Amino acid sequence: MPTRPPDPDAPAERIRVKRIYRAARASDGKRILVDRLWPRGVAKDRARLFGWWKDIAPSEELRQWFHANSGQWQEFSSRYQAELSEHDDLVSDLAKHARHDVVTLLYASKDETHNNAIVLQDYLRRWLEEEGQG
Repeated sequence: MPTRPPDPDAPAERIRVKRIYRAARASDGKRILVDRLWPRGVAKDRARLFGWWKDIAPSEELRQWFHANSGQWQEFSSRYQAELSEHDDLVSDLAKHARHDVVTLLYASKDETHNNAIVLQDYLRRWLEEEGQG
């Protein structure tokens, strides 16, 4: 059975990820910084943020652990997902925004494939699909 292509209007497809150092665009929708620390060299007035959600970022302990163990991506991903499961209220709030608007999760890491925003994007997409909204 062939798989259907993703529905671009589905809430799960409205969750995007972008480095905060890239130019803000209208197509970003609601720009939400999901890092615990403010990114170096970024002026708050130029970030064009909808919000800075520090509490949905990995804990300080996990952030430091991953910095020291950057080769352990799967372990970081598992640990961060476990932390996210303790923050249903924040995940639910992000999901609500994605039901109506594009949400761009912003991060500062140089690694565009191994960062907390990627894990959060996947977690949110699964959250929306499980509740029948994706």
